[in-house]
Amino acid sequence: MNNTIYTVNRDKQEILMWINNSINPNKNIPVNFYDSYSIFVTHNGDIYYDTGGRNGRVDKWIPNTDTFITVMNVNSGSYGLFIDINNTLYCSIYSNHKIVKRWLNDSEMISTTAAGTGIRGSASNELSSPWGIFVDSNFDLYVADCFNHRIQLFKSGELNGTTIVGKGSSNNIISLTYPSGIVLDADKYLFIVDRDNHRIIRSGSNDIRCIIGCDKTGSQSHQLSMPTTLSFDSYGNIFITDGLNNRIQKFDFLSNSCGSTINENILLRELQNGPGPKTKIVS
Repeated sequence: MNNTIYTVNRDKQEILMWINNSINPNKNIPVNFYDSYSIFVTHNGDIYYDTGGRNGRVDKWIPNTDTFITVMNVNSGSYGLFIDINNTLYCSIYSNHKIVKRWLNDSEMISTTAAGTGIRGSASNELSSPWGIFVDSNFDLYVADCFNHRIQLFKSGELNGTTIVGKGSSNNIISLTYPSGIVLDADKYLFIVDRDNHRIIRSGSNDIRCIIGCDKTGSQSHQLSMPTTLSFDSYGNIFITDGLNNRIQKFDFLSNSCGSTINENILLRELQNGPGPKTKIVS
């Protein structure tokens, strides 16, 4: 957000911020959570974060204050958070196999089901340990259905989804293994963190292919090891939490006359006390 990087450091129970391409964190915010997995930052700088399974809440931190408020009770850990253009908060409830949502303009803290039944399954209306989520401008919901090894699309208001990538899709060209993160860009390309295959997949209307980590897992600058989330800055650069390498990787977007490519040799920062797969990045 505003080209600032935010991460949740579960081990130290804090939110870290990197501003203006700083190598070291510019700010840390101590927060009360246990085993947090997700964070979402709005355009005005409000930070929403999962407080972990023991606390079972989503809290909000208001910028430049020490004010923390609870915005949703989920009675579980949330592995993905997203706020759509209508100010509706979506939470991916990993252990309860569903996505819930709440309109934040409503003073009553009432949530409804956006996807999943609460029972693990692989039918079109079911999920199995969902992780990352994304909601587009049409209010269509994309879900990284982790243990079903697929990406599900739930059209606005629909509880039956369609498999668009992965196991069970109509064009199952690339297999996914425990996908954990998804982002849809302005050109309608879907970027997928294929976690246990240690790579990033890009899926469009005409093609699907690997763009990062395409040879094998490792710790070299072009490799990943159990990545979990990704995000973009305003220039199209990709930031990835590189889990078992305990680092955040930046891959530069390069534009040329033949199209767009990815420079795979840029390391943003390696975390000295790496949060591993326990971190979420927002830029």
